[in-house]
Amino acid sequence: MTQPSLTARLLALEKELGEPLFVRSRQGMRLTDAGRGFLPYAERAMRALRDGRKALEEVRSGVAGHLLLAAAPAVSTYLLPSILERFAEKHPRVEVAVRTGHSEDVQKMVLRDEVQLGLGRALLHPDIELKPFYEDHLVLAVHPGHRFTRAQSVRMADVGRERLILFDITSSYRELTEAAFLSAGVVPRFTMELDNIESAKKMVQRKLGIALLPSSSVRQEQEDGTLGIVPVQDLPQVATRIVSMRRRDAGPASGAVEAFVDLLSQRPDS
Repeated sequence: MTQPSLTARLLALEKELGEPLFVRSRQGMRLTDAGRGFLPYAERAMRALRDGRKALEEVRSGVAGHLLLAAAPAVSTYLLPSILERFAEKHPRVEVAVRTGHSEDVQKMVLRDEVQLGLGRALLHPDIELKPFYEDHLVLAVHPGHRFTRAQSVRMADVGRERLILFDITSSYRELTEAAFLSAGVVPRFTMELDNIESAKKMVQRKLGIALLPSSSVRQEQEDGTLGIVPVQDLPQVATRIVSMRRRDAGPASGAVEAFVDLLSQRPDS
């Protein structure tokens, strides 16, 4: 800063405060009583500005900041925990908030700018950019002692003769289930309807029926041996694309959002 510019700023500050801050003489400048009284506050303001710039740089680099997410129920329950675990390891100072809702609700939250990023099935909208990061498909889950586990595979007609546990009529997986039976020309004889996947799994474990469930939702139970997964020969392998949603007018991703999107590009392992 040039000397005339500095002098002009100091004079403007004195005018705004209504007090002279400096005694000006041929020997130089020294603080007045008002200047000495104001000095600690000026120094505090400079420290706050430096701290603010540092915080801004941390937010820009993803070291700190906030991340606001919205996720569909299956994503928040079965995919997001492992993703956030890895994210927290690399970005422990980023505060994360997650809201849940069906994919249509997630899309609306993104459009209303209530969240920075949405996670759910692919729903096209001209104002939203989609990036696929996972594909989920239906599998037949049965009790480990069910007779189906002794067969190498079964057919949809076999499945239709069992008590079938259905879940969440508003879910895309419910649509896939109904489409699979329609494609095979099979009408299930007995059904039990529940409003969420976790309840459906519990019913299968209690031997109350079998269920076509998202593969991501039964991975742990399959590993634990509390559910058996049986191949179905004529079950259409139509995958549900799970994507991240972001407003197109949000500009290039940066900071925590960029770091999280980069992490999503690595296929979830659990």
